[in-house]
Amino acid sequence: MSMRTINPATGETIKIYDTWDAGRLSRTLTSCSEARLSWQSTSIAERCDLMRKAATVLRENQENLATLITQEMGKLVRDARTEVEKCASVCEFYADMGPAFLADELLESDASRSLVAYQPLGVVLAVMPWNFPLWQVFRFAAPGLVAGNVGILKHASNVPGCALAIEDVFKQAGFPDNVFRTLMIPSSMVASVIEDERVHAVTLTGSEPAGIAVAGAAGKSLKKSVLELGGSDAFIVLEDADMAHTVQQAVASRYLNSGQSCIAAKRFIVLDSIADEFVGSFRDAVAELKPGDPMDEDTMLAPMARHDLRDELHGQVLDTIKAGATAVVGCNPEDHPGAFYEASILDNVKPGMRAYDEELFGPVAIVIRAQNETDAIHIANGSRFGLGGSVWTEDIKRGENVARQLECGCAFVNGMVKSDPRLPFGGVKASGYGRELSSHGMREFVNTKTIWIR
Repeated sequence: MSMRTINPATGETIKIYDTWDAGRLSRTLTSCSEARLSWQSTSIAERCDLMRKAATVLRENQENLATLITQEMGKLVRDARTEVEKCASVCEFYADMGPAFLADELLESDASRSLVAYQPLGVVLAVMPWNFPLWQVFRFAAPGLVAGNVGILKHASNVPGCALAIEDVFKQAGFPDNVFRTLMIPSSMVASVIEDERVHAVTLTGSEPAGIAVAGAAGKSLKKSVLELGGSDAFIVLEDADMAHTVQQAVASRYLNSGQSCIAAKRFIVLDSIADEFVGSFRDAVAELKPGDPMDEDTMLAPMARHDLRDELHGQVLDTIKAGATAVVGCNPEDHPGAFYEASILDNVKPGMRAYDEELFGPVAIVIRAQNETDAIHIANGSRFGLGGSVWTEDIKRGENVARQLECGCAFVNGMVKSDPRLPFGGVKASGYGRELSSHGMREFVNTKTIWIR
């Protein structure tokens, strides 16, 4: 078997990679299992020093890594550079904060001395997606490796070059052999890795079906799992929102990465009293987003990552229009050899339409009109997803009150949803469980051990 990388901007094959057989996979798992014993006994100070070196390696190779990201999955190259820098920042964050996050916690009890110690679990498998091919990995790897775990990566099949490049970053930084490895295996072998006794936990960022499969395999083997799955984030616009700023942020939040983000705003829930004004301004701004070569600094809209994903998105759009929604702008594939789709808006989207009930993973925004604030909250919480959400209003107290009522893992007031190493990140409902980032994410893959002494 093999993995073929295709440039989504041109449709041209970049490279073909051979996949591993079961024998090579088993040998690698053995090597990683052996490496964990010495790695977890390495001082946290040394682990943090190596993670700082990883940040340096990332910055030294920023241009090459950004180009690789753009070639494999189509991200605008300037956004790819930002992604590399964000990876460097998360490495530095955990190098700085890891010792405090993992410090023993003294607790009062009937003992002479009692405490909680945070100790590594062992080998952690990460099953990662293509849309942020470096960031998704480093936000697991940086805290995991600093905590003393060994990381093994099964990356998406369309970004194997990025997967191997990440392994190389840790090698260049001086990490011991087999503390971080990329597994060049097909998805059909993932369940066997989860079930293997040499693997102790699994984290996945991906689709709902993938999450169900991984959680099932982990549960069957009684292993810890963290899932960050799809999202259909609500972007609630109240009548007192700063319209110009809100529209600007709406465009950024929906069309960044060609709309291919779990935390992109997807459902624009707008109060009736301002809906026409919002849609008109939103339409005018979106119409300016012209697609082009993602390596060109002036390009505003990147291609989608694959042609099959574009075709699936277009099917959702056509079915929604057929059910009565209004195509405000776009809503067609671009006449171009790459996987381009027009920046699009669907208005008057109602329950029962595909765009209302499903996640649209591409550059299509949907507008849902709400009667009032209470109705907007009801609509927002009516989704089976619960990753993020945002509220736009000039009244900060009102915004916080609405944010507290949203059924999601993170709610922002007058700001687009984003991940930040200082804040825990994750979802509820069909968007998964567990947390990444901050101290909460670091402690997902440690043994929270009670020690009682008299």
